Amino acid sequence: MVINLLMLVPSIYMLQVYDRVVPTGNKFTLLMLTLIVFLLFLTMSIMEWVRSQILVRVSARLEILLNQRVFGVAYKQALYSGGQRASSQSFDDLTSLRQFLTGSGLFAFFDAPWMPIYIALMFVFHPWYGWFSVATAVLLVLLAIVNERATAKTLEEANMLAIAGRGQMSRNLRNAEVIESMGMLSHVRQRWLTMTSQVLVLQSDASSRAGLINAVSKVVRLTSQSLILGLGAYLVIEREITPGLMIAGSILLGRALAPIDMIIASWKGFINARGQYQRLNEVLLQFPAETERMTLPAPTGLIKFEEAHVVPPGAKVPALKGISLTIERGDLLGVIGSSGAGKSTFARAVLGIWPTASGKIRLDGAEISAWNRDELGPYIGYLPQDIELFEGTISENIARFGEIDPEKVVNAAKMADVHELILRLPEGYNTIIGASGGTLSGGQRQRIGLARALYGDPVVVVLDEPNSNLDEQGELALGNALQRLKQKQVTVILISHRHAALSKVDKLLILSDGQLAVYGPRDQVISHLQQQSRPVKTAASAVPA
Repeated sequence: MVINLLMLVPSIYMLQVYDRVVPTGNKFTLLMLTLIVFLLFLTMSIMEWVRSQILVRVSARLEILLNQRVFGVAYKQALYSGGQRASSQSFDDLTSLRQFLTGSGLFAFFDAPWMPIYIALMFVFHPWYGWFSVATAVLLVLLAIVNERATAKTLEEANMLAIAGRGQMSRNLRNAEVIESMGMLSHVRQRWLTMTSQVLVLQSDASSRAGLINAVSKVVRLTSQSLILGLGAYLVIEREITPGLMIAGSILLGRALAPIDMIIASWKGFINARGQYQRLNEVLLQFPAETERMTLPAPTGLIKFEEAHVVPPGAKVPALKGISLTIERGDLLGVIGSSGAGKSTFARAVLGIWPTASGKIRLDGAEISAWNRDELGPYIGYLPQDIELFEGTISENIARFGEIDPEKVVNAAKMADVHELILRLPEGYNTIIGASGGTLSGGQRQRIGLARALYGDPVVVVLDEPNSNLDEQGELALGNALQRLKQKQVTVILISHRHAALSKVDKLLILSDGQLAVYGPRDQVISHLQQQSRPVKTAASAVPA
């Protein structure tokens, strides 16, 4: 408010100079008016600085408050989509929105509501001035509306394509080895270039339209300022206004119309910011902040499925259909089945990664989704089929990036039989590895991942194809780890196709097309399968060859 009131100072100063100082020739009056104007301009500059600092702090505070929520949203998007929607787009939107809030384009929206006050003052100067200002303002507002209609949809489409293109590029980079090995680079690059060209065409089209409208609006504003001088000169000749009002009116009109001109010029940034706000708003509503959950007693490892149906993210057909079973504490359960039978979905359902569409999955009587994940995490061990390590040291990876307890780290490494291997590395447990494991082999990464799963005192351990990359020594280490877990009464769910690992289990679960085919003690299940596969002897088959 103060800044916009002080914007009247140039007009008032010009009016006083032409109508008071020039006719009287009073230099003292000129000096005092000039000093007053200088102080007012100094005040306005301070206010402008204060306003910009307020916006800087508000935008920074906004990002600080939302960063944790946006991280949670991006994490859940990746989690519930099986990694297919893993993206940093929400972070990019938040950062870009913060940058828009600190830009000069936003000031135009603050100043625009003062335009009626400036126009009202023009009516005070002279009615013709007022109506001329109204006509010019209406013309500029119409140009702003035309700008919105001409560019908004095109820019929104370009932004969506650009986001999709960045996602495609990220996925391509993650699969660089496959692309290089099979000579797919030219095809992948052409596909990306085609999408990029579409974005460029749309953005260029929108920018061309916006540039044309921006040029027209600037011409209208500059022309109106010259025309109002001509109008003022005519009114001076007719002795209806003073020369001071002629100059002051031109300055005031420029000030009144400046916000509209600035809004048109910064419209592209505003459209982008509006899209960023809408996307952020949608994802924040889609994934509400989690309510604080009451702390439950430490779990013991009893798991129950109650008519559980689980639908993988993005799928329409359940991958698990009506599963009902009980896994007792300390059970070592092997899960087998053909490809697509639902084994990995079973593992994710037990862990609560993928929620049930219907039915319940309970851990110690409480539905798995009711547990506080931060509190439950230390009691869970998980080795996924596609092992991923994180940027950091080996000890940090094993300790799950929490506070490192050296004794627990070494115990977990020894339990996974990877302690000696780690000691042979240049920096031992302080060896820094990347997300892909650096120079570690697939088997070494898998065994470090197993040590991470065994860190602390887990009561439930889920191992999804834990021996897919292991050699004979690794298989032996896995068997020893399973034996130790059995002694500690840890509930273990082992998904594997190898008989060496399955020979250690107490129970077997066979899944077929997402349904429970057979479940029970290992020996009984094997006997049942042998009976089913045993051929029925006919008279012809009984005849000796």
